[in-house]
Amino acid sequence: MRPFSLRTCRRTAFLLVGLLSPAAAAAQAGFKVPRVPVERYTLPNGLTVLLSRDTTVRVVAVQVWYHVGSKNELRGRTGFAHLFEHVMFQGSKHIPNGAHIKTVEEAGGEMNGSTANDRTNYFETMPSNQLETSLWLESDRMGFLLDSLTQYKLDAQRGVVQNERRQSVDNRPYGAAYEMVSAALFPPSNPYSWPVIGSMADLRAATLGDVKHFFRTYYAPTNATLAVVGDFDPVKTKALIAKYFGPISAGPKVVRPKIAPVTLAAEKRLVLEDPKGTVPQLMIAWPSVGGDNPATPALDALGNVLTLDRTSRLTKLLVYDRQLASRVGAGNEAYENGGMFLISVSPRPGASLTEIERLVDSTLTALAKTGPTAAEVDRYKNSTKLLSVVQLDGSM
Repeated sequence: MRPFSLRTCRRTAFLLVGLLSPAAAAAQAGFKVPRVPVERYTLPNGLTVLLSRDTTVRVVAVQVWYHVGSKNELRGRTGFAHLFEHVMFQGSKHIPNGAHIKTVEEAGGEMNGSTANDRTNYFETMPSNQLETSLWLESDRMGFLLDSLTQYKLDAQRGVVQNERRQSVDNRPYGAAYEMVSAALFPPSNPYSWPVIGSMADLRAATLGDVKHFFRTYYAPTNATLAVVGDFDPVKTKALIAKYFGPISAGPKVVRPKIAPVTLAAEKRLVLEDPKGTVPQLMIAWPSVGGDNPATPALDALGNVLTLDRTSRLTKLLVYDRQLASRVGAGNEAYENGGMFLISVSPRPGASLTEIERLVDSTLTALAKTGPTAAEVDRYKNSTKLLSVVQLDGSM
């Protein structure tokens, strides 16, 4: 049995020193982010619509994003957002159970959904002549899902989610480590302190009434964004969107949780003994900022400077020069209203966690004093630009 060691750190200020310096800002001035033409408008019921036409291939992608995630849950009622993602594929008023997936696959398309702390999204990627089918499928479950939701469907998907938790958390080496980090870093009242997938106890306790209330509160046009990207006719597409989504009721005004910045009174040190683990792990975490803070890109750059490649500071020092670790990772986990900066290390057999921690601290102290070099900033900008171009090109 090997330990997973966690240290949560009290201060965050050092993370931004240097990365927001005048020299770094000047170095970033010439960086041009690739732009995609997007038309944005809003339906009378509050649905935000984004259209981006690309006729390179005869394919169209439809996505619906709902501004709801585990952040909108309450302690004791966790896992609802993710559970509802599964329920959304079980049919609606005009679409029988199983027909959504079958319809997409028979048309030669693909589909899925995902849930995070702050949002839930659903998508279909279809041949362009199947655009109307995608819009119909998404609008029907937005407007008429509760017409067909039953206790049987809820129980079936509850079981699926519970098995997913067993596979990804409970039966996985150090699977509970991330939950332990979040619980240690955020106070219990902070919704970022609990996992997106929820707890087994909360999943068992979810009632049909709870789930229906969750849908009525958050799954409405005023809390959603529809995106259509690919080979489509803008005029015809707008008419189809008005036809299928326009009649849906706007829904109630969503009251969002107010999340205060996180501070720790003192450093915490925790050890997770996991019999499923075969090698020790070390993680150091700091409370940081999220997407609503302009400092977030600087934290992204910091993670890059520390562990982008073999020349990055921590990777070079721990993996190649000292050969104390097989892997080092660093980066900012940015949520909508907060975040955490994480450094994780997988030591080599026999390596001292104490020595690794000392070297991490000394590297961060030096970086806080001098800031990154111009070459490190340029490498961050170039790698980010390359990733953006590759993603927009569809190669990833």
